[in-house]
Amino acid sequence: MTKELSQKVIDIKPSGIRKFFDLVSEMRDVISLGVGEPDFDTPWHIRDEGIYALEKGKTFYTSNSGLKELRQEIVNYIKRTQNIEYNPQNEVIVTVGGSEAIDIGLRALCNDGDEVIIPQPSYVSYEPCTILANAKPHIINLKPENDFRLTPKDIINAITDKTKLLILPYPNNPTGAIMSKKDLEAIAQIIIEKDIYVMSDEIYSELTYSGKHVSIASIDGMKERTILINGFSKSYAMTGWRLGYALAPKEIIKQMTKIHQFAIMCAPTTSQYAAVEALKNCDSEIEKMRTAYNQRRRYLLNAFKEMGLECFEPYGAFYVFPCIKKFGMTSEEFAQKLLEEEKVAAIPGNAFGESGEGYLRISYAYSLENLKKAMERLKRFVSKLA
Repeated sequence: MTKELSQKVIDIKPSGIRKFFDLVSEMRDVISLGVGEPDFDTPWHIRDEGIYALEKGKTFYTSNSGLKELRQEIVNYIKRTQNIEYNPQNEVIVTVGGSEAIDIGLRALCNDGDEVIIPQPSYVSYEPCTILANAKPHIINLKPENDFRLTPKDIINAITDKTKLLILPYPNNPTGAIMSKKDLEAIAQIIIEKDIYVMSDEIYSELTYSGKHVSIASIDGMKERTILINGFSKSYAMTGWRLGYALAPKEIIKQMTKIHQFAIMCAPTTSQYAAVEALKNCDSEIEKMRTAYNQRRRYLLNAFKEMGLECFEPYGAFYVFPCIKKFGMTSEEFAQKLLEEEKVAAIPGNAFGESGEGYLRISYAYSLENLKKAMERLKRFVSKLA
């Protein structure tokens, strides 16, 4: 039957993350460090607002672009945190998670044959979504000696006359790398000179442990050439609520809304009412979660140091990316053996691109108790290999 299916879709590899999820689901007593999902419950007053919306029968479609009140609060949040002004009427769209925003943003912007620059290691959906948008991925392999940051030289070497867009995935999943304002200013200069666009995925913007997150859209000349993507899954522990958003020039948002209109209609209504509460009153809840994540981050870095595992210090998101090259195994072999022998699940680095080979993604969106148990098992595993 394969001859009757889309060859483009057939050629896309399944997610390397899902493979390990499936393995873990079939095993008992596994400590999973593979899921990029907060272990915190959604703050109660957000849940309460969702419950209230249901009790009041607020279960109808919203406008395609999202609740007016939510779009206004998103605009207020971006103004408060990044000092960027957007029009809530035509420069913002509420989506089903940040992943939908990535998909429809690429489809709205790309023509057949356009090139999209994708730094890797990075989130697994960028490359397949680029292909599904009939564009061509141009991969930049990020280097550990640069702390997995994107450099101006990287971009200049990657740009061609077909380049339409750069995806900027910071704070980064899986490495935890961040970009400073100085880094972004140098990149912005190239973007403006070469007249291309940026898709800035800032889903982990609130989970930054060294200073304050800076959006490239806040740099002079960049708002009009940036699709800024964010959402509620990570910062507000709202993964299952499936809610994200994009901000961009009105001409781009208009086309994104058109795709969203035909494919989705609108994001979940109950989630939208809850998200209004999140943006209005949850800064303190974010701070509590960020403090806990930072404690776990420092614990893991110290644990790796004690067991002789090399790992650069991440300053964003909730992942660490230790290097396992010295053991002479591929990332997948290491992760598979660790799962089989010690029942600890982590994600092979190559699930996030070829440049992730030789690394392991470990999430610290888990309790300190579980992390300590997992590190005891990992230490035992590493000592046997040594």
